Amino acid sequence: MIFRYLTAEEILRLHHQVIEDFGGSHGVRDEKRLLSVVKAPQLIVFGSEQYEGVHQKAAVYLRNIVGDHPFIDGNKRTGITVSSVFLARSGITLTVKPKVLEDFVVGVAAKHLDINEVATWLKNNSARYF
Repeated sequence: MIFRYLTAEEILRLHHQVIEDFGGSHGVRDEKRLLSVVKAPQLIVFGSEQYEGVHQKAAVYLRNIVGDHPFIDGNKRTGITVSSVFLARSGITLTVKPKVLEDFVVGVAAKHLDINEVATWLKNNSARYF
């Protein structure tokens, strides 16, 4: 499968939209962390992808934005937005109610769930639409 990864510019636009829609402060807190978020889902280690499959890659976006706080504000909201856009590019949509999704993302932030746990949740709570 060929993945359509998000660029730094796309992530910045999504963050801007999240802040416009829900409030908070605009801006990047740590540019190196943002660049790490961009590259992490594409990581190759010893010639193999570190994160395989769409749900693992989406989990990397979510976990790294929520956990690494590259933005001044709105990291949880931006994290799930970026993850959802990445899934949508592969024809997958999340199938949970907003409150369930919110509780999960807060849990990712509070419990520091690992990538596999996040990926499993995303897979169990999504569906392919094409």
